[in-house]
This record gives sequence, structure tokens and C-alpha cells, in this order.
Amino acid sequence: MNPMAVVQRLTILWTLIVCCTSATLNILDDVSFMLNQPSTNTLCAFCDVLNATCPESKGNCKTSCDKVASCDHAEEVCVTVWRSSGTSVTEETLCHNPLLPLYGRMLDDYNSSTCNMKKQKTHGETLFMCACNKDQCNQEFTFDEKPYQKVAPSHKRKEHNKVPHQKSKPSEDTIIGPNNVGEEFKLRQLCKFCDILDSSCELKEPKCESICERTSTCPNSSEVCVGIWRNNGTHITEETLCHDPTLPIYGYMLDDSENKECIMKEKKTTEGVMFMCSCDEEECNLNFIWEDEKDKDPVFLWSDTTFVALSSLLPPVIIAAAVIGIFYCYRVYRKNKLSKKWEKNPPCMRHPNMDCSDDCVMMIDDDRSDISSTCANNLNHNTELLPIELDTLVGKGRFAEVYKAKLKQNTSDQFETVAVKIFPYEEDASWKMEKEIFSDINLKHENILQFLTAEERKTDVGKQYWLITAFHSKGNLQEYLKKHIISWEDLLQLGCSLARGVAHLHSDHTPCGRPKTPIVHRDLKSSNILVKNDQTCCVCDFGLSLWLDPSLSVDDLANSGQVGTARYMAPEVLESRINLENMESFKQADVYSMALVLWEITSRCNAIGEVKDYEPPFGSKVREHPCVESMKDNVLRDRGRPEISNSWLNHQGIQLVCETITECWDHDPEARLTAQCVAERFHEIEHLDRISERSCSEEKIPEDCTENTNK
Repeated sequence: MNPMAVVQRLTILWTLIVCCTSATLNILDDVSFMLNQPSTNTLCAFCDVLNATCPESKGNCKTSCDKVASCDHAEEVCVTVWRSSGTSVTEETLCHNPLLPLYGRMLDDYNSSTCNMKKQKTHGETLFMCACNKDQCNQEFTFDEKPYQKVAPSHKRKEHNKVPHQKSKPSEDTIIGPNNVGEEFKLRQLCKFCDILDSSCELKEPKCESICERTSTCPNSSEVCVGIWRNNGTHITEETLCHDPTLPIYGYMLDDSENKECIMKEKKTTEGVMFMCSCDEEECNLNFIWEDEKDKDPVFLWSDTTFVALSSLLPPVIIAAAVIGIFYCYRVYRKNKLSKKWEKNPPCMRHPNMDCSDDCVMMIDDDRSDISSTCANNLNHNTELLPIELDTLVGKGRFAEVYKAKLKQNTSDQFETVAVKIFPYEEDASWKMEKEIFSDINLKHENILQFLTAEERKTDVGKQYWLITAFHSKGNLQEYLKKHIISWEDLLQLGCSLARGVAHLHSDHTPCGRPKTPIVHRDLKSSNILVKNDQTCCVCDFGLSLWLDPSLSVDDLANSGQVGTARYMAPEVLESRINLENMESFKQADVYSMALVLWEITSRCNAIGEVKDYEPPFGSKVREHPCVESMKDNVLRDRGRPEISNSWLNHQGIQLVCETITECWDHDPEARLTAQCVAERFHEIEHLDRISERSCSEEKIPEDCTENTNK
């Protein structure tokens, strides 16, 4: 090769690198400037799902939410979600970042000062959503659907729009105004417009015609024709519509809206395969084109441009390969290190009642005390669904409903009582996360809710996702404490079993010594803990849980987000300053939440003296469903914690429990006890209690312990 040509190409390459570096620095300066700008967070109506008083109708409607909160982030706007399932009508008001999807849909109307409801496509229910960016603008919303106007196909349109004897012929998209003096109006586009239909188009066909037989004029002159083709693995659908190319659709911008033909481009989605196209000709979305043969060029031409492009790509490729290699070596090293640790130092702490066999744990029916014939913690791999009959609704959350149900046996008159947690079609992500956590064979533990199977079901209201688990008739811990005053022995049972369940989640090995990936719950609270018939706890609801896999990077952990219930969030979680470099930080946040639950249990024990009515942590200091900002004021600014009365400390055992609670909710995460340490503390307290023979229940011995002591 000519030396001058080599020098010339290296000069071009160096110029490109300098230009890219300069552009990158400018972008970083702009980002830094934007981050340093003061921001004012929007004030919005903020309530969980409530029964709605507004029917689906045109006109204004006022929300039934009477709570207002400041949004956590400056970019968030006010949102209202209205649902009708046929049997109930609900509404939800909240703050949300419009750049992120909400219930699988993008908010494309958030720049408005009023909340105008837009109907969303969904299965089995009617769904409206609106967004706005003014203070408390989602306290009132409007139902205003504008139907699309049907028009005749292009070959039947009247010719009176054409104006003869023009000096210069206007474009096909314009007509001359009434005065015929240079006044032009853009015609609204004529497109195929149908809702989601079953499609006959296949990917192997380079060109396919839509089955839509309806043609409509777009509502706005700026809109173009759009075609969307999906394959979710079970059936193929297509959708044709009008859309403004300056706005996102299904989270994507239309970058080909000036095309004359509808050329399909693949888009990333979690629900199968999706292709999308757009064009700016009449009825151009009638034909879907997957590949344009005339644009293909089989000949590869080497040029200076190609050389420069490849040369500029080579350094990033080398760096990426080096990073991947280093990461892979680190992962192998970490696994080998953990394996050696387990071989040399087998765990010495085992629960005395824990069976270490690999056999399936049998599910105990709380109502009938029978041993089930079906193994827990095993997915049902049969093609047939289990014969389950739903009984009564026992719980309802934001994402799912829980039913008491009957699992029929071989004969029709025999059944076992189980719990069925039903997720709607839109909440499949929460179902998948909880199913993956439950399906881990190493999760089996007496203080973790026992799992039977997970199923996908088609019902009259649409597709549903089921989780089938053991049923515990005493319900969750929060409801149990509201109805019962517990004894000192009950406090030890509940507290110790709760700590053992959380310690098992956090542990990197099973009680039998097998390696296990630690799990953090991230939403520990009394309503996510069930009370068993033997007066022990079991942890449930793993929809927000996270596996602490050693291969996770800091970016992976950062993307997990600020999740949980604000009342039970640790200070570092409220402040979004959790230490992502140390995975133990996530466990320490769980320990803080567990301390608040232990305080709830202690507050209802008759050993503390006068027992007041049940109150959640922080009681009346915060509202019923406090937001993050409200908890920041109490926990971060005021360093507040739930009150521990001096009368509690008169009982020696309660005093030791309170010391443990105080160490667990320490403001410094690294100063907190581990869950395993808390379990051992309770074991020591039980041992001391037996030695001193002071423990007595008001229910068993109303007066004193003297009779028991004499024995």
C-alpha cells in the first residue's frame, strides 16, 4: 500500500477520534449543567387503588382520593388510572416518570395541564389513563373519546378538490384555499385503520397484504399511516392505525414516517416478536414489506470510508472483549472461592428440627392437619391443570388477589385447602418474579411459605396467572395482632421464627450445607408475614425480591430501583444512598424492616403491662399510607423510631428483645445485627427464660407463677 495513503488514512482516523472526544465532553458538560439546575417537584393526588365513583362517560369527574403528596423526582408528572372489570370500578392516583412505561403503556399526553382520559387496549377490563404536569391536576379528569371518521377509499373520492389552471402544480398532500392565491392546506392522511386482528402474514413472506377492510381519515394532518405485526408464540396479530410521528407509540419513535411504503422493522419486546412500519402515502399501510430486494447490494466494496469506519470500531471492540474476559475470569474465581469455603468450613448452625433430606417437604393443611400427597416447592410439569375450586377471597393487594381454595383428591368428596394467588394478565412480570423465587429448591424452609405450583389459566375474564401455596387460616401477622393480645411465649415463638425465616433467605447455604444464592425480600412488613397454627411465622410475597448473585454488577443493582413500602423503608433506602458496592447493604435494609415488625409484635404482648390498641410503626405520626417524603422527615431528619415505653423494660425478657430491636434499626446499616444473629439472640432468651422459670402466660396462669415454680 502507498505510504502516503496510509498516512492520509491515519490522519483521518485521528481527526475522527478528536472530534468524538470533543463532542463527548460537550455532552457531559450539558448533562452536568442540567443536573445542577434547581427543580421543583410536582404536587399530585396520591392514593392506592380505591373504589371509583365516576362511571365511564364524557365530561369532568372528580377523584375520590383526598390525599396529596409531592412527587419523589422532578421529572415525574401526575397520573390517574381508571379501571372497570365488569364487577367493580376502581381508580388510582400517583406520580410517574413519563419516559418509563406504566402498566406496559407510555404516557404520551403528560405535557397537558389537565387530565384527559385516554382509553388503553387491554384484555378482560376497560382501562383509561391520563397524565398532566400541573400541581394537583389529577384530582379532576375528563372522559373524551374522539371516534375516527370513516371515509370512502381514495379511488371513490370526489374530484372537486382539484383546482385547474394553476401556474405551478402543488404537491399531492395539499389543496388550494378558497381564494386560489397560494393558500395551501395539508390533507389529512387516508389510512387503513383497524384494531388488533388475527393476521395471515408470515415472516417468510417478503410482502404481505393486511386483512383490514376499514379505511379512515386521520384525525390530524400531521399523522401518518402505521402498521404493527406481532407474534407472541401462540397467535399472530396485526394492527393498522394513524399516529403522530413526533410522539412515541408502544415506547418507540417512528423514524421512517416519510417512506412511501410500509417497510417493517423489528422492535424489542418481552412479549414475543414485534415489527412496526410507518409511511406517508394514502392507504400505504395496506401492504407490509419485510425486505426491499432492490436495495440489496451483494457486492462488498472496499473504500477509504470503510477502512476508516473499521479502524475506528476496532479499539472499542478490543476494550469490550478485554472487559468481558476479565469479568468471566472474576466470576469463575468467585465461584471457586465460594466452593472451597463451603468444603473447608461447613456451616455449624443448623436448626435442630430441620430435616436435611432431599425429599420433598410435604404441605400441611392448617384446617384439617393432614399431610398433603403433593410435594411443595416443585413446579407442576404436567400439561393438565390441577383440579382446584376457588372458595372465598381472603386478601387483595395492588397486583393480585388471594383466594382460599379446594384442591380435589382422587375421589370427589376429598380435598385439601390451599391458597391461590391470582395475578391479572397485565401483572405477568410480578407473577414470573415470584414464581422464579419459589421454584428455587433451596428456598424450602419451615418459616418460608410452602409453594405447590404455578399455572397459566384462561378464564371468562381473560388470561390469568396463578400461584398455589399452603393455606394458613390465622391470616397475616398484621390482622392477627389487631385481633389478639399475645403472651410472652407467643412473642418468643413469633419473633424467633420470623428471624429464622429471614436468616434463611439471606444465607448463602441451606441448613444442610448446600450452596444457595442469597435472597433479599425488600418488602418485609407484617402484612407479608403469615401466622401458622403452631404460632410461628412464615415469610411470603416475593414479588419485589432480588437474588444477590455474585455475577451482578453495580449497574444491575442500581437498576433494581427504590422499592418497598415507605413506612418500612430503611433510612438509606429512603435517601436512595444504599451502598451498591456491598451486597450486604440489601440484607441490612431487610433487618431494619424486620425490627419494625418485631416492635409491632412486642407492642401487643401482655408482658409489657398495659397493652394499647394495635398501631403500625410510627402510628399516628404519619398518615395511613405515607409517601417517601413524609417518611424522610420522620426517619432521616428527626431520626425518629417507634416509641419503646419505660414500662416495657420492667420485664427482663422484653428488655432483651427491645435491645435487639434497637440494634436492628440503627441509623448506620453496618452497625445493625444480622438476621442470623437475631435468631440466635431469641434462642438465648428462650434458654434464659427456661432456666429462670419466670415465663408465664396470663391465659395459662391468671395470678402468678408461684405454682409453676414450686413444681
